[in-house]
Amino acid sequence: MATSLLYALYLHTFANKEDTNTLWTIELVSGNGEGINTKGCEMVIWDVLPSIRAAIAEELMKRDLPQKEISRLLGITPPAVSQYLSKKRGYNIEFGEEIKVSISQLADDLVDKKVCNPVERICEICRMLREDDKICGSVDHKCG
Repeated sequence: MATSLLYALYLHTFANKEDTNTLWTIELVSGNGEGINTKGCEMVIWDVLPSIRAAIAEELMKRDLPQKEISRLLGITPPAVSQYLSKKRGYNIEFGEEIKVSISQLADDLVDKKVCNPVERICEICRMLREDDKICGSVDHKCG
């Protein structure tokens, strides 16, 4: 249940095309009435998703796209792109090589118009990070 809810949270974030770095207050309840730990969801919203967006924005900038186009492709505001590129936010996680390759490939596919909505690919990257149990509770936030 937590995984599908986390995925739904991603879709909600991107579907609204907002740069959402606000704290989400979520009370999750399992089928038997027990609460579910939301710490992982909070980390995704505050650290993982912004770090993935920042890395994609940086890759797109390397491909000479203007910030306004990066904003459009990622469904985020131009000021968010500016903050990601100036490293004011979104640089809490150090990605491993496999994640870097996936992010670079997504940037290529966005530029080549092979992908018009990056939501599913960003979710894939996040799932890759979550496979490494260190992501949801790591003190130094090294992933992948």
